[in-house]
Amino acid sequence: MGRYKDFKDKFLNRVSGSFIGGKRVQHTLLAVFFFLVIFAILATSLSPEKYDLSEGQRVPTDIRSPKDVEDRQATERLEARAEELVEPRYRMDPMVHVESKKEIENFFLMVREAKAFKEVEEVEVEVEVEVEETEESNENSEGIELNQEEVWTHAEKIDYLKANTELGIERALLEVALNAPLVELRDLEGYISEMIAQNMNVGIKPEDLQREKTNMANYILGLSRFDDGLKELGILLAQGALRPNQFADEEVTRQKIDEAVAEVEKVMIRKGDHIVREGDILNGDQLEILRELGLLKEESRVDFILYSGIALVTLVLELIIIAYIYVFNKELLGKTGRLMMIGIIVVLTLILAKAIHVISIYLIPVAASAMLLSILIDSRLALLVNVCLTILISMITGNDIPFMAMALVGGTVGAFSVINSQQRANVFLAGIIVSIANMVTIMGIGFINSNELIKVMNSSFYGGLNGIGVAVLAIGSLPLWESLFGILTPLKLLELSNPNHPLLKRLLLETPGTYHHSIIVGNLSESAADAIGGNALLARVGTFYHDIGKLKRPYFFKENQLTLQNPHDKLNPAVSSMIITDHVKDGMELAKKYNLPQEIRDFIEQHHGDTLVAYFYHKAKEREGNDKVDEMDYRYPGPKPQSKETAILMLADSVEAAVRSLSSPTREKVSTLVEKIINDKIGDRQLEECNITLKEIEIVKETFTKIILGIFHERIEYPELDPNQRKGKDASEPSH
Repeated sequence: MGRYKDFKDKFLNRVSGSFIGGKRVQHTLLAVFFFLVIFAILATSLSPEKYDLSEGQRVPTDIRSPKDVEDRQATERLEARAEELVEPRYRMDPMVHVESKKEIENFFLMVREAKAFKEVEEVEVEVEVEVEETEESNENSEGIELNQEEVWTHAEKIDYLKANTELGIERALLEVALNAPLVELRDLEGYISEMIAQNMNVGIKPEDLQREKTNMANYILGLSRFDDGLKELGILLAQGALRPNQFADEEVTRQKIDEAVAEVEKVMIRKGDHIVREGDILNGDQLEILRELGLLKEESRVDFILYSGIALVTLVLELIIIAYIYVFNKELLGKTGRLMMIGIIVVLTLILAKAIHVISIYLIPVAASAMLLSILIDSRLALLVNVCLTILISMITGNDIPFMAMALVGGTVGAFSVINSQQRANVFLAGIIVSIANMVTIMGIGFINSNELIKVMNSSFYGGLNGIGVAVLAIGSLPLWESLFGILTPLKLLELSNPNHPLLKRLLLETPGTYHHSIIVGNLSESAADAIGGNALLARVGTFYHDIGKLKRPYFFKENQLTLQNPHDKLNPAVSSMIITDHVKDGMELAKKYNLPQEIRDFIEQHHGDTLVAYFYHKAKEREGNDKVDEMDYRYPGPKPQSKETAILMLADSVEAAVRSLSSPTREKVSTLVEKIINDKIGDRQLEECNITLKEIEIVKETFTKIILGIFHERIEYPELDPNQRKGKDASEPSH
């Protein structure tokens, strides 16, 4: 056993980083180490298998998508189809109609102006008539002249129209216009303007222009009131003035195309969907999808997106646990070994999940970690770790909802079920409860999401097995965690309280008085610790072992002296004091030999604090003189009590020894004695290093009084001591 303990101590010193200065450095290294380990486990679990395939090759096995991915080729085809269905958008240019209308109006205006000017031939005829009329009236005709500014020749009118029209009308048709009656010209202008207005208002696209010109020509040809010349003129005018006024709006069209493409839903291949089935011939699209997913051996690229996601989730969950410990379990920061144990339990659970999920995800023992941490450390921390583990393992199992529900419920039930478990059978019972919780959860979620009753019941069966496996795993591994990391659990405490423990058996056989004293003090300590909310079981078990050092020299302690002869009567007070105080050192040596937990050793080391062995100190002063005796030689080495439980032991130890001397103990006598002894300890500053409060001390006093009245009966009167002797006196002195 000694070799094992030496190995364990060396192991813990090395792996917990005790050779590195500073707790922060140790904590940082642990956090980084477990981050990398968890990342590696998840990365290897989530990285997909790669295949050596090429286009046109027959696929040897079904290949499913390891994650959601877009089928880009299919999506692009849908987008192209959506783009084709978008009709081009056009914009109207109102100025085109204005210009066309103006051209028609200008042409007919010029024709009317030209027609308004008299031609030379007409003027000459008018002059001849006037001359004849003058001759008849015998007047002189020399004053009659031809005004050249007001008359044009017919050819000049044609030239004028030809030069000022932009419609490119031939001279023959201009001739028709000049010769046509004004009424017909006005009607023709009206028809042309109306037809152009109708077409322009609807809009004329460049590609529709020729069709509209043909329609307009056919319309004019159908007008019976005009002769062929005017019809031809009308057709030429209308077709010349008609032009496109509706043009493609590239910007708006592109916007509509973009909107249509944006509305196209991406074609997704969901996680678990078949990309290609066994025996299929691999086509280009499928090959591209495999390449996109990194499933081809030809691809040497690293999936940074996958690894980044794993790293982020791992980091966030680790930071949550660290923050919780820092805020709510700060005492763990001083126990590097326990922090390492938390990480190891998480890592081992992930490894088990990776190995077991191929059989059934419902067999993964997530609740085992929650139960272990609840027993070994704290139920609230166990619940948080259970949630984090559920998230991590769900990544491995494909985010299966029934599994996540089972893991959360089962872990929570497991953590609660083992609180204050004092027998290993209770842990197995907790496993049964976890089984029931798992089965109910799986069936509930299964009935909601599926109609496959057989599949749901099969999963529920695995969930039931999970609970049994969790219990076996927790019970089987618990001694390893307790021993390797030196953790004192309620189960371990109960084992230590067994009277068949070698040390307790020796105490009973070799020092029966001390054994009896320890049992009574244990009852006092347990009741007082329970009354103030302390660890009652620890207080009782620690008290059982607090005086094991007396095994080395049992008869030097009053409770073990079967005769009236006292060996101290023949010894120097200094030697007697050394023997009395050495029972603490001797007890620590036995505790180390029998591998008692540190928490129990604290009771041995601290139960006397640095109190004075007053009896032998005053005896030495009487013998040697006041100036020759050093008080420090007659004090226990300490340390003073560091916890409520060890402080309670110190008080109970002194009270029990003192009460034994009372005859006819009454409530008043017991209460007064308890008050006096506890006040002496406070006055000697023995309780200043523990976190017990004055209010709790009052509760302890009341509890001691109540228990003592039920235990003790007729005792020898305890002698009154000089007040100067009481300060620092160890109240257990009658038994040394």
